[in-house]
Amino acid sequence: MEVQETRVQTDRVLTIPNILSMARLVGVPLFLWLILQKHDGWALLVLALSGVSDYLDGKLARRWNQISSLGRLLDPAADRLYILSTLVGLTWREILPLWLTLALLAREAMLLVMVWILRRHGYPPPQVNFLGKAATFNLMYAFPLLLLSDGHGWLPSLAAIFGWAFAGWGTTLYWWAGILYVVQVRRLVKADATAD
Repeated sequence: MEVQETRVQTDRVLTIPNILSMARLVGVPLFLWLILQKHDGWALLVLALSGVSDYLDGKLARRWNQISSLGRLLDPAADRLYILSTLVGLTWREILPLWLTLALLAREAMLLVMVWILRRHGYPPPQVNFLGKAATFNLMYAFPLLLLSDGHGWLPSLAAIFGWAFAGWGTTLYWWAGILYVVQVRRLVKADATAD
């Protein structure tokens, strides 16, 4: 007989996973300041700690049945803010070209419009899908590698090769996931309109 695991959503705020997510959010301005001041080693450490806490908050929330509404908001918010701060910092330092930053920001703007449309029709924001997670995963690997590529020698050259590979895949998947969200929103709104 197979035992089925149940996930209970809680409205508790002070859970270990939520505290980890809040700590990630607090790290965002520190991370951006470190990038802008060219303290790359410290910036990479903050980013690495953020990645570990991102992994842990989800794992612990599922294991301890501490999945919460707040956690569902904090986790993707922290991911997006780290991506945004990295885009700003790396573009400011001319490590990333402006066109790539604008392409990623345009996708975010498109999703904000979709969330607004969903709210107008009484729907919650769409759940993060596997494609969106894969895109974020690629971008979160691309940015530290591109930060490491800011220098001379074999290590920065190698970091640039892998960093741009991850950035290419991440950007493509990011837009693909965004287009799928638009299709999903369109279907919901269309179904809503035919039901009236």
